[in-house]
Amino acid sequence: MLANFLNKSKPINFISLSVFFAICFLATSIIDFFKVEFSFSILFNRIFVLLIFIIVFFIFNFIVSKNNLTFDNSYGFFLFSLLCICFAPLINSYKELILIIIYLLFIRKIYSLQSSKSMIKKLFDSGFWIGILCLFEPTYSLLFLLIYFSAYWYQKITIHTFLTPIIGFFTPIFSYFSYLFWIGKEAVFYEIFTPKTTFKFSFFSDENDLIFMVILLILTFFASISKSSKALIINNTFKKSWSLLLVHLTIVFLLFLLQNDAKSTETIYLLFPISLVIANGIELIRKNIFINIALYLFFIGCLFYSFYL
Repeated sequence: MLANFLNKSKPINFISLSVFFAICFLATSIIDFFKVEFSFSILFNRIFVLLIFIIVFFIFNFIVSKNNLTFDNSYGFFLFSLLCICFAPLINSYKELILIIIYLLFIRKIYSLQSSKSMIKKLFDSGFWIGILCLFEPTYSLLFLLIYFSAYWYQKITIHTFLTPIIGFFTPIFSYFSYLFWIGKEAVFYEIFTPKTTFKFSFFSDENDLIFMVILLILTFFASISKSSKALIINNTFKKSWSLLLVHLTIVFLLFLLQNDAKSTETIYLLFPISLVIANGIELIRKNIFINIALYLFFIGCLFYSFYL
């Protein structure tokens, strides 16, 4: 049964789910090849995207297991890999892949603040990664709020914890501006930070996308309510991690609304907190038979969305 297989977080689970993702990803790519003219550049692109997603899975699994964002199981990784099957084929540029990797490196630093080891370095690194993200898309600066929420809940706000992320944030921005100033192309820098965000809601122009996302958000909402009623009444490390995860979900959802005309990168950002919130909701189910039903329904729904809609 699926629940028994995922009930423990083991290397075989990571390998099996990664292989399953690779098969589904290649299957959707083959289907796409029949819709467009075949070229080796497109084939190379899809293989490269697949390899990057394996790296993404490794980082995701490391963050979850290292920081105990779920119990000792693979529910979160299972849900994340299924959701990536749904949206990974939309990734069609190396820029999006780079942003996803940088985003996860930032998230890794944020949740690792529950340990006071190398705290200043982690705060600088988190600000540094946000600074790089903002060079691609300034609205990603909203993620900066996560740094202070994490510092407040896991550690404490001092002059050092307040200023260090700011210094890290401006380091790549100042370096890039200095480079453009040196070659006389400051206009490129000013163009990056020219306000141009609008609520286009293009993701919801397709009925199938709308239905799938609404169902996903409803499941996330009920899972967050159910888990919060238990997690927030106990003063422990997981309470802080759960609170940070809910804030994380809220901020990334705002980014999704602001930038959903590119319904790939921001959607992948959203999948991290969604998969973990739903996984924590599934952990509340006591009987294995109902866990299996929930997992199989999610499995069938994602495959149906990926291959038939």
